[in-house]
Amino acid sequence: MDNPRANIENLIMEGDLEGLLKGAAEIHGHYCPGLAIGVKAAYIACKRLDIIHSDGMEKIMAVTECNNCSVDGIQYVSGCTLGNNALIYKDLGKTAFTFYKRGGKTGLRLVAKSFSDGSDDPLEKEADALFDKAVKRREELTPEESRRFKKLWEIRSHRVLNAPEDKIFSIETVDEPDVEYAPIYNSIRCSVCGENVMETRVRMKDEKPVCIPCAGEEYRMIVGRGIRNA
Repeated sequence: MDNPRANIENLIMEGDLEGLLKGAAEIHGHYCPGLAIGVKAAYIACKRLDIIHSDGMEKIMAVTECNNCSVDGIQYVSGCTLGNNALIYKDLGKTAFTFYKRGGKTGLRLVAKSFSDGSDDPLEKEADALFDKAVKRREELTPEESRRFKKLWEIRSHRVLNAPEDKIFSIETVDEPDVEYAPIYNSIRCSVCGENVMETRVRMKDEKPVCIPCAGEEYRMIVGRGIRNA
């Protein structure tokens, strides 16, 4: 059977960070320094830990301590995603990532440093000003400002890719985290809405199985601020 990640793995082996960033941008929607940080972190881990070729679900794991743009780069390059249970999310608010192979005993943790290609660079200052307006203050950009912002963000992304590793990350070897394989649970039909729900999320109401919303209970979800009660 063909390897669906063959193209990505070839880019990793060839050291084609530009190609990896382009692929990650296809799912992320745009180029940005955060995405480039995730791409670069996953690339470094894949090369150092020799995890270019996948050998089964949950054999290669990534732990992310944030839910920002970088995570899309992590998922694209490493192949570790929320859906295949190979991505673990710690709600710590740090742009930091740990990668490991099960049974490998040790992993690699990369922590992003504050990065600037020169505080006196007018392009950096212009990019920061547009970022503050569009993202921090949520003000609408003019069409020209929008085009300029995208261009500057792309330039910054490539600067991250081309910078020395030690300028972008603090890197250390760590023990392999003790994370169980994802168990498989049966589904049970909610007696109120009729929808199937994983058995561990079932509640009992009047001695009948119900889902969490139908039980009127709070639940947790990941939003921009992190993990919060709904």
